[in-house]
Amino acid sequence: IQDIKIVTDNVKYCRETYYSPSLGKTFIAPLPKGVAGKGEFGVGVRSLIPLFKSECHLPESAILTFFSNFGIQTSATYISEQWTTGYEHFNQEKEDIVTAGISSSTYQQIDDTGARVNGNNHYTHVLCNPYYSAFFTTERKDRLTVLDIFRNFAPRAFLYNDDAIKLLDGFTLPQKYCKLIDKHFEKNKVIDEDDFERLLAPIKLGPLQQRRVKEACAIAAYRVQTAIPVIGSLICDDAPQFKLLTETLGLCWVHDGRHYKKLNPVLTHNKLILDEFLTQYWAFYRKLKAYKVSPSPTDADLLYKGFDELFATCTEYEQLNERIAKTLAKRSELLACLKQPELPLHNNASELAARVQARARDVSLHTKSEEGTKIKDSLMTISQTAKKLGVSTYEYILDRVSGEFRLTSLAELILQKSQSDNTTYLCPS
Repeated sequence: IQDIKIVTDNVKYCRETYYSPSLGKTFIAPLPKGVAGKGEFGVGVRSLIPLFKSECHLPESAILTFFSNFGIQTSATYISEQWTTGYEHFNQEKEDIVTAGISSSTYQQIDDTGARVNGNNHYTHVLCNPYYSAFFTTERKDRLTVLDIFRNFAPRAFLYNDDAIKLLDGFTLPQKYCKLIDKHFEKNKVIDEDDFERLLAPIKLGPLQQRRVKEACAIAAYRVQTAIPVIGSLICDDAPQFKLLTETLGLCWVHDGRHYKKLNPVLTHNKLILDEFLTQYWAFYRKLKAYKVSPSPTDADLLYKGFDELFATCTEYEQLNERIAKTLAKRSELLACLKQPELPLHNNASELAARVQARARDVSLHTKSEEGTKIKDSLMTISQTAKKLGVSTYEYILDRVSGEFRLTSLAELILQKSQSDNTTYLCPS
């Protein structure tokens, strides 16, 4: 029979005090290490606050009620101040988790959801794989912001090279502007954002064209930098800001399937056509799942052909035909797993993580300050990563708040687990 006991541990410290007439100073005996300089609350109380807020999603009023039930006399002001200023060391742990997480797998998954900061609309992005989930709240969700996330918010860098020129061609930038850019920009030289803006200023581009030039040169710089591993494969939905950033882009079959569910045929005949097609659609999806378990070149060829046949279907239901054509246009993205069987077929992992932010938004509506937003992201990252690694969030936070640092860091555990999994995968059965 499992049970729990909550016992307070209030300690009164009697500190010896001496006055030195010759020095004109008073000397007071120091407090123990875990208590000194931390106010009137011990590590137990200070470790519960981030657990309650980041994992249990309790508002400050509920945390205050919990403490008062056990005789802990505190205030909402203390809880708020402790939350925003008492856990800043966890911000560095989050950065380490992101760096280790990006290094740990051949692919990453990404999604975003709404957030509010001091009454203004923002976005919380989730970057994850099987070993971690990291949260980033930003004002925008454009392609440059996604690149900032990939680079762990290192200062932006830009590079005009052949890769950037190729991207600009894909953006269909008019040739007259391409020639001006080629004249003003030095090739193969990485520059910071201020220098880039100065070079760009004399070229009279519209806002969209300026953004495209910045995106092309930022992507080119990201691909050659070595400070953080370059993400090779990205699993996401079909949002435009995720495209062109990585060598491989994998789209979510569940997202694609939702478009078919939105079709609302009036005629019974069309309903039957839609039902029949969806039966074939999910049957093909199950074949892809089976392929991932035991991939082979022969099966891959059969699945390519099967995809082409299925999505070449022409029915008497015109809206369904339009939807089928849109799926066919995403052939390489939806079949990315045939070349890389480790890639997921769906983006459920990042969507589930995004719900953590949605739950926090439902409870607290918004964060009030930059510090509060930052620690919210950091502690949600630690909480959700600890879950994936089988680590107790409370024990980990307690270990860090107490200053003992007995537990292995989550960043190290990510690398250890990923290396172990890769070794197991490569070993013959």
